[in-house]
Amino acid sequence: MKDAQFFHFKDDGAIPNNPALPAVLYPGAFSGEPGRIEQAFQQHGWGNTWQGGLFGYHHYHSNTHEALGVVSGSARLQLGGESGEEVEVKAGDVCVLPAGTGHKRLWASEDFRIVGAYPGGVEYNLKTGEPDERPYVLEDIRNTPLPKSDPVYGDVGPLLSEWKA
Repeated sequence: MKDAQFFHFKDDGAIPNNPALPAVLYPGAFSGEPGRIEQAFQQHGWGNTWQGGLFGYHHYHSNTHEALGVVSGSARLQLGGESGEEVEVKAGDVCVLPAGTGHKRLWASEDFRIVGAYPGGVEYNLKTGEPDERPYVLEDIRNTPLPKSDPVYGDVGPLLSEWKA
């Protein structure tokens, strides 16, 4: 298992982030075989997959957690809203964002492509930090169930040990 990195973000007034769960970065989780990411996500119960780019504006999902695997290229992302953390990602890396965690693309190579997935194949909502989204998104985030598996490692893995009830 590769080393996981954990990022805790506070509510910044626009992007709520997640008060209980950290974002997780698995650098090089699929290095050498990024084409396996989507299949692994699906095998581990993370469905409703899609492939494409990432929005260049802050957004989040209040009703589900999200796994993002880099299939090709590289990018600089900002996690956690305006006062969040900038992270560099490349083919083979995976980010797992708990419900409420802001994310946006700051820069990407021309061949940057990711696969997104959601525990249990949940249909995600799209929130951008508008004032009228509160307070119901805060309740959504609190009520989002923990995933049954780690999108990268399945029944084991750093995500499950870090995201305890």
